[in-house]
Order: sequence, then structure tokens, then C-alpha cells
Amino acid sequence: MTGNKAVAYKGPGKVEIIDIDYPGFELKDGPGVNPANVGRQVRHGVILKTVATNICGSDQHMVRGRTTAPVDLVLGHEITGEVVEVGPDVEFIKVGDICSVPFNISCGRCRNCKERKTGICLNVNPDRPGSAYGYVDMGGWVGGQANYVLVPYADWNLLKFPDRDQALEKMMDLTMLSDIFPTGFHGAVTAGVGVGSTVYIAGAGPVGLAAATSAQLLGAAVVIVGDMNTDRLAQARSFGCETVDLSKGGPAEQIEQILGVPEVDCGVDAVGFEAKGHGAGAHEAPATVLNSLMEVAAAGGALGIPGLYVTGDPGGVDEAAKKGSLSISLGTGWAKSLSFTTGQCPVMKYNRGLMMAILHDKVHIARNVNATAISLEDAPKGYAEFDAGAARKYVLNPNGYLS
Repeated sequence: MTGNKAVAYKGPGKVEIIDIDYPGFELKDGPGVNPANVGRQVRHGVILKTVATNICGSDQHMVRGRTTAPVDLVLGHEITGEVVEVGPDVEFIKVGDICSVPFNISCGRCRNCKERKTGICLNVNPDRPGSAYGYVDMGGWVGGQANYVLVPYADWNLLKFPDRDQALEKMMDLTMLSDIFPTGFHGAVTAGVGVGSTVYIAGAGPVGLAAATSAQLLGAAVVIVGDMNTDRLAQARSFGCETVDLSKGGPAEQIEQILGVPEVDCGVDAVGFEAKGHGAGAHEAPATVLNSLMEVAAAGGALGIPGLYVTGDPGGVDEAAKKGSLSISLGTGWAKSLSFTTGQCPVMKYNRGLMMAILHDKVHIARNVNATAISLEDAPKGYAEFDAGAARKYVLNPNGYLS
């Protein structure tokens, strides 16, 4: 049997490379697997040999111990791979195809999938709508930071690249299609970004930089990115963004210095529930980003909120935060007639169009997020450096496809 190594959560602040079973077409019991999913037949699935799989900020929430993730959960929901086996019910995907995997698992059959709401599929997670690979409370589908991974509903879920050689040449860009590029794009689209827009994006991590790239692609006149990390702010400036340093205070005054007015047309939250307050030495204050976005958004504007918020946070700053209850100024949002869009990005709504933009050199997302390839064995180091604020997007290379 072919061996399979994977990145696993080993407790707060710790990940390790472990040996796991080679995947089959049946869900087995294991860390985080919903009991109702054990024994589930996946005749509609394929086995992928992983070409690239990325470390995500959402993974970091688990690794920091800020969720209820169990020890030995195999991580990884950003997956691109080569098909090496197909289930008996797979019709169109073939062995040898190189494909992008949307991070949100969906069946293609339920009402939500048919309405393109693939982030809240009703059939893949017994606990709640929506699922993902290698993520807490998402049904227990094994993560893809591994040599091999099972992908269900393959004919529906997989985005096949049209040319193998071209795909491998552009893999550092194409690997971003599994999550952060569509997620950033979704944040920009739901915020209402269009030609001539002024946009404020909170957070200069990979999702924030992907949202900034997306805002430029959508025709924004000015894209402003806020963060406290000077290296990440420099990365945002490297492809034409304006920046605000939140260690010096809130965004409104700095936005006014850029635009002449202390407000923007659109706002994107690319931070989520581990947000900090503003100013030097600021402590965690999870509602900060949401409230500051409402402050700087123009009346009648919209907020895209791809940043992750959870219902269970053992490290929350108070009892309310531990349950996902935050002190947001809803009155401000109501008074300004602001619109909000939250939740998982429905990746399949955007990934083919963004693939075409990459293949035809209309966008260079890997450059903008400073994508950096490392080996699977170096994943613990990558996690540590990313957690320390490295201005990079780490791409794992488990099987040697990437140069």
C-alpha cells in the first residue's frame, strides 16, 4: 500500500508530520469525524496525489488552540492535485487530470448547491450546513496537507485545468483558487467593489492581499489595506495598494489623509475573530474590525466579511466571545443602511473565472501574496513563521511537483 504522510494538529501551538492511511472510498472513524459520517460510501469520489496544498490563516486559528479542534486532526483545506484513482460512480474526471479543489465540500444535489450556495451544502456535514476538509466541526473529511487525499462528489467539486503543462507552470498562482483568491474576491464582490470604488480592507494577511488584488481586478480606484505588521503592509504596497498602519491608531484619520475624506465606498474584513484593537500595544478586541468598518463605510455601503468568526473559542477574551457573541455596534450599521455578507465563500461561484484570469496573465496572485513553496516536512516551521507574522503565503509541496 502507498504510504501517506500528513500534517496534524497536536495541541495548541504544535503541529507534526504523522503517518496516516492511504485514502479509500469510505469514510473511516478518526479525529473530528462525525459519527454519522463513519462508513459513508464515497463511490462518487477520487483520490488525488497532492500537487500543492497551502497553509491558511483559518488553520492557524485551530493551531493556536482557538477552536475545539481535537488532537491529531489532519489539517489542510487548500488543495490542488492530480487524480490517481476514480470511484466507480465518477463519469467525467479521469486519472491524470490536474484539478483545483474548492475548500468547501458540496454535494451538487441539495437546494443550496443548486442555488450556488456551495458554502452551506446540506448533505456533507451532519452537524450543520457547510463543510470543509481538515477543519473542526465540518464533518470530519480528512485534510489535504498530505501526500494523498479523498475528494467526494468529484464530477461536481473538481475544477479541471485545461492543459497539464500550463497548469504545472502556473501552479503557484493556480493553487490559490482552492480558497484565498475566491475568498478575497467574494469579500470584494459582496462589499460592492466596482469601477472607481474606494475600498478599505482590514488585514494584510494572504486573504486581505487576495481581496486587494480582487478589488484591483474589479476596477477599484483606490485600494487601502490596514494592518499592524509592517512587512505585510509593505507587501500590499508592492502591487499598488495604499496602506494604513493600525499600530498608530484607527483607520479613519489615515484614510482621510489618503482620500481627503474619512470614509470609503466599500469595506472588507479579512481578519476575523482574533482581531486586536488599534494603537501600539493593543490587546485582543474581537469586534474591532467590524465596528471600524462600519465607522469608515459610507452610508448605503456594504461590508464583505470573509474573515472567520466561530461559535466556540476557548481562548475568547470573555464568556460572550467564547460563544461568538461580540459587542458590535449594530445601531451604526442600521443608521447608515449598511449591508453585510458573512460566511464561507462559495468557491465554485468564482473559481473558473479566476482560473481564466490567471491562465491569460490578467492577474498574478502568487506574486501579490508572496507565495513560497516549502516541503511537507517543513510545515511545522512554516506554521511557526506564519504565526509570527511572516509576509508570505506558504505552499506545501508534498510530492515534488513544484520546483
